[in-house]
Amino acid sequence: MVLQQEIKKKKAFASVEQEATLNILRTSDELQNRMGRLFREYGLTTSQYNVLRILRGEGKPLPSLEIASRTIQVVPAITGLIDRLEKQGLVERKRCTEDRRVVYVSITAKALQILKKVDKPLTQLHKDMFRHVSKKEAIEIVRLMEKVRSVAT
Repeated sequence: MVLQQEIKKKKAFASVEQEATLNILRTSDELQNRMGRLFREYGLTTSQYNVLRILRGEGKPLPSLEIASRTIQVVPAITGLIDRLEKQGLVERKRCTEDRRVVYVSITAKALQILKKVDKPLTQLHKDMFRHVSKKEAIEIVRLMEKVRSVAT
């Protein structure tokens, strides 16, 4: 009912599934906007942060297609995204000597410094965005989102 009022929808939703889907999309958009504003303060986009997070977490260079498969949001143009990160001095590329088609991407010290600066405010943002949600409710949200995704893919 709240979403219906927020978007000024005159008629009821066609189904509870439609209402749930639109609530997820609306919430996702709000979370992405807030996180995007934070990342912009550090000269990053959400997608760029995502790639750097993956590389830092892995702790070693990864093929670009492996990075693409691990992103939270689908990145159709991973090559262009890595190009921009490379121009900023945040990643380096190295072609595989055994298979020239494979390009390994590694994170730079500069990127690690930026991520270190982002970590604390991002953790706080996560807490702020869920301040009205109990730990038990957050666990249930995770469970339900995983359940929805399990049949969506």
